[in-house]
Amino acid sequence: LPSLCLPCSMHLMQVDSVQRWMEDLKLMTDCECMCILQSKPISIEKDEQNELILSSQYSTCDNLQLLLKRAWIISTELTRIAQKLEKNRWQRVHSMTVRVNCHVHSLVNEYNTFTRSSSEEMHQLEKLLIDKCSEFTAFTERCLQTEDEEILKSMKSCVNETLTTVAQYFGQLIELVLTQEAQNLLRQVELSGSLYVTESAISSLFSLAQEGAHLCRIIAKEGGVVALFKICRQDCFRCLYPQTLRTLASICCVEEGMHQLEKVDGILCLADILTDTSHSEATHAEAAAVIAQITSPHLTFTQHLSSFLENMEEIVTALVKLCQEASSGEVFLLASAALANITFFDTMACEILLQLNAMKILLAACSDKRIVDTPYSRDQVVTILANMSVLDQCASEIIQGNGVQLLMEMLFEKSSSGNPAEAAACERVQQKSAVTLARLSRDPEVAEAAVKLSCIPRLIKLCRSPTERNNSDSVLVACLAALRRLAVMSPDGLEDSDFQQLVKPRLVDSFLLCTNMEESFV
Repeated sequence: LPSLCLPCSMHLMQVDSVQRWMEDLKLMTDCECMCILQSKPISIEKDEQNELILSSQYSTCDNLQLLLKRAWIISTELTRIAQKLEKNRWQRVHSMTVRVNCHVHSLVNEYNTFTRSSSEEMHQLEKLLIDKCSEFTAFTERCLQTEDEEILKSMKSCVNETLTTVAQYFGQLIELVLTQEAQNLLRQVELSGSLYVTESAISSLFSLAQEGAHLCRIIAKEGGVVALFKICRQDCFRCLYPQTLRTLASICCVEEGMHQLEKVDGILCLADILTDTSHSEATHAEAAAVIAQITSPHLTFTQHLSSFLENMEEIVTALVKLCQEASSGEVFLLASAALANITFFDTMACEILLQLNAMKILLAACSDKRIVDTPYSRDQVVTILANMSVLDQCASEIIQGNGVQLLMEMLFEKSSSGNPAEAAACERVQQKSAVTLARLSRDPEVAEAAVKLSCIPRLIKLCRSPTERNNSDSVLVACLAALRRLAVMSPDGLEDSDFQQLVKPRLVDSFLLCTNMEESFV
């Protein structure tokens, strides 16, 4: 039996099970009641028509969220039916089939209630799905009425086949619904002259994009990136630029979005926005967020980078300026994240940063706790420092900006909340600060400053104590490399046992020794 998962990733928060049940309860209603209530016409006077249409615009996003929630419940139920079927739990299979039938009727009714236009293809799919669900329910009911194992065995393959067909029709219907809604929203973005309607449509697109990569692909395929960049090229929509750019950043996490960005010269548009001083800081920050998204080192598709290189110098210059003038930690985080990603794919970016005195600006920002206020921001800064440290001229900049002291402080980075994402960011800060120290310590002046600031004892502590590095192997390797570099410059800074265990052996042997070390030995 093929996978019965939805063709889209549902974005669901992990919450308490009772809270989840309370949220789902309103959807677990009797099918007949839902059908009767929703099929009742609501008569309205002519002068109330416009008011009704206007109020429906407020709830489009909520209606889509309800639809996605209902779709997730159906998908989950179909998966559970397959599991119960494998165990021959026929009573459970039938009761769950009835429940799915109810949810499918409710989903179709709910969608037809809030949508004002459905295609013929949509109506055909709805009928196919409803008919197949009814057939499925009748089939499982017949299975309950026989106890003959051989007959049940032969019927099981037919039930499996029907279940697979229901799942396929359901997936096709949801795909068509989401595609149609994306088309409707994009039509509003492109054709509406109303600021309110355009803003509402962009807000709904953003909510859809948050539901996962599959929704982003649908929006991109339907021309979402083209439509949104068109908004970013019209002065009359300037107040919508931040919201529009935020939506673009979400959509451009998928390859289809990136292809469209390339086709409409999106990078040139972003460069124009970043370098235009008449735009608000919020607009600049959201443009930086799009740059950070499309330059992410985690992306496997890089066709857009050729046009990026053509505009890189002015983009980097604008981002450094944004870091320097950032009024909040969030703005600094977005700008520095974009810079950090850019330094990964071209060394020319590091040279530009050096010419712009970016090292000094970043180091100064780190001393302002109002601006660099989280491990995530420090992670971006130390990423830039690590990538810039391959340049020989970088050492003198670090010394002048008291950068060694900052790197030493970063070796003590610890999560205060226990949040897994924050703990991971702290590990990256420790690892990259050790990598930066190792690279820069080829310069005797930097090595001497590191020794004076007691970097060696801290590196030893990180190597020998797994809890100090949150049991991270990547932090351990980086610390061993930095320790060996400093030991060459200052061999007197280590005790003999540390030298024999952490410096003298092959790095892999020291690594294995430290990973097997018990806390009681530290």
